[in-house]
Amino acid sequence: MNVIKKRISIVTLTYSASKFYENQIKDLFGEFVVTSSYSLLDGSIKNIENSDIFIITTDAFNSIADLKINIPFDIPKVEIEVTYTKENLETLMKLPKGSKALFVNLSEIMVRESIARLNQLGINHIEFTPYYPGAKPVSGFDIAVTVGESQYAPDDIKTVIDLGHRVIDSATVVEIALRLNFEYLLERQNFKEYFRSIAANNYSFDMLFGKSLRMESQFEILMDIIDDGIIGVNESDIIFACNSKALEITNTLRENVIDHSAKKAFPFLPFEKCKKTRKKIENNLIKVNDVDINISVTPVIRSNEYIGAFATIQKFTEEESKQHNLRIQLLNKGHKAKYVFEDIIGESEPIKKACAIARKMAKTNSSVLITGESGTGKELFAHAIHNESKRRNYPFIAINCAAMPDNLLESELFGYEEGSFTGARKGGKLGLFEFAHKGTIFLDEVEAMSPSLQVKLLRVIQEREIMRVGGNKIISIDVRIIATSNESLENLVAKGSFRTDLYYRLNTLPIQLPPLSERGNDIILLFEYFKNKINGHFTLSTQIIDAFMSHNWNGNIRELRNYVEYFTYLNKDEIFYDDLPPSFYNNPKIISNNSIDKNIKLDVELLEQLAGNGIEEYHFVLNKLYDGFINKINLGRLSIAEMAETNGIFLTQQEVRNILIDLSNLGLIKMTRGRGGSKINNRGIKVLKELNNRI
Repeated sequence: MNVIKKRISIVTLTYSASKFYENQIKDLFGEFVVTSSYSLLDGSIKNIENSDIFIITTDAFNSIADLKINIPFDIPKVEIEVTYTKENLETLMKLPKGSKALFVNLSEIMVRESIARLNQLGINHIEFTPYYPGAKPVSGFDIAVTVGESQYAPDDIKTVIDLGHRVIDSATVVEIALRLNFEYLLERQNFKEYFRSIAANNYSFDMLFGKSLRMESQFEILMDIIDDGIIGVNESDIIFACNSKALEITNTLRENVIDHSAKKAFPFLPFEKCKKTRKKIENNLIKVNDVDINISVTPVIRSNEYIGAFATIQKFTEEESKQHNLRIQLLNKGHKAKYVFEDIIGESEPIKKACAIARKMAKTNSSVLITGESGTGKELFAHAIHNESKRRNYPFIAINCAAMPDNLLESELFGYEEGSFTGARKGGKLGLFEFAHKGTIFLDEVEAMSPSLQVKLLRVIQEREIMRVGGNKIISIDVRIIATSNESLENLVAKGSFRTDLYYRLNTLPIQLPPLSERGNDIILLFEYFKNKINGHFTLSTQIIDAFMSHNWNGNIRELRNYVEYFTYLNKDEIFYDDLPPSFYNNPKIISNNSIDKNIKLDVELLEQLAGNGIEEYHFVLNKLYDGFINKINLGRLSIAEMAETNGIFLTQQEVRNILIDLSNLGLIKMTRGRGGSKINNRGIKVLKELNNRI
């Protein structure tokens, strides 16, 4: 049989990955295809040739714009989804329960995605710690697990388990076959053996429905690798396919289903409606056998004729679990509580009492209102309460209500629908309340909320539901609210600037944090803690200790930390009264945070949210661009990466590029094409100065 060979181009970030996936596709499709592989990092992408289909990894391009520049837009593309082999899982299952191991990959995002996938596949007996280039040094580990990136494992690791590159999952293989009209190859022995060798995976039927022509044998292969329940009917609504997951969910026997009328076997599935409308019915929540089931029905249309339909069914609890995992991946930027109650330094009665009350409150789901002067540790308490609660394994999302204009704060909290306002992202955006589902949202400086937003927040607390900006759909959420205020909300209520009903809703569980001036010997305890943390080598004279104990501490712990840094830079063995900074004597009136340029403060907050745990790398890049500005030099990716390595910060050129793109999108730097380098602007300099004050 003469076969017209199809050209397949594989595009990945690294050379080794492109060759690995090219060989996999060659092994599967053999003489039916001609393959080429390209890499972004080695520059071979510049020589890319036209193909019948492009196979692309998720890390290859940073944006749709980059994709359009490098790959013809009108050629079909398939995104590679990867998984593990059963052999991989068997290797890991040999490790004893409770084993601790590093998981090594190219970046934090890739590490966490790899670990999450293993957890989904049942590898839950190993406690993995993420490790990647640029991660903080770790110790105490004998085992490291990696997927073809063993070169990044620490040198002192005794055992490195290299699982090799993850393989292309079955869904991607099937989609490639469908795109190239090679469906019949799926019955070949090498495909069957490949599918049996890899761990179970999810697969969306969207592309399959339009291609299917009652290929029952191919469906049997697919059914075995799909986690959702799938039920297929022909043009007469007679069931011809039903996988084991669907039988399990509906508690039905196969002999009572296959070749039977869908109306009789599954009366709750709207096949007839789908047949009449020829439109997809999505996300209907129904109850079957007292279990909440999420169902969708998709028609199969061929030559404008209805030839059947497929229903996907899933237990709602499983769907929620998947959505939670997706939220964690989407929010993979440090949205989790960092502190516990053991991190709170102090032995005084006021702080011990506050901790005891907070620990008890952590066990409940009610709203918590933490009040106290600025710098008393309100955010630290919010983190600790979340980590002590039953919600500890779910997101902790913090937002400063005073850091954003009212309209931006509303869209951040509640999300928005596509086209709801000028500049709205295509497809809309999930709000932080949705991301925090099952977890905690921390509203810092809640007193800064406008009256209109106070009304919306009150509804969230009372009804446990939200509506996106520009939307008309009610979304149920399960979120605990922890709020803080630097001002007395009672006084604001009396003045009419804060709603009474909202105050009492937030004030269900109140915690008042003591000012530092009332914490006695905690002043010296905290001083010593900060001194050791920044490696200070000096002692305080008796005069200084007496002065500290009688000081007003208007800036509280924040002011104390500033003095520790000041004394450290004096480089003296003992600090005397004359060494105190002028601000200590003057005891000036505290300057409100509102005096900072609100736009710059907003830029810093957005940068911190964008950078997440990588804020140190973003700060480093901004600093180097500022040095270049002073010296009238534009810096390129290579120069910055080399400077980072010299300073003990490991950044690849690609990672530097991603940071520069983010800074450019925020309007903090100007990027030029080619070898022109990047340059910080005035706005970026202001943000850097404000960032320096915070770090």
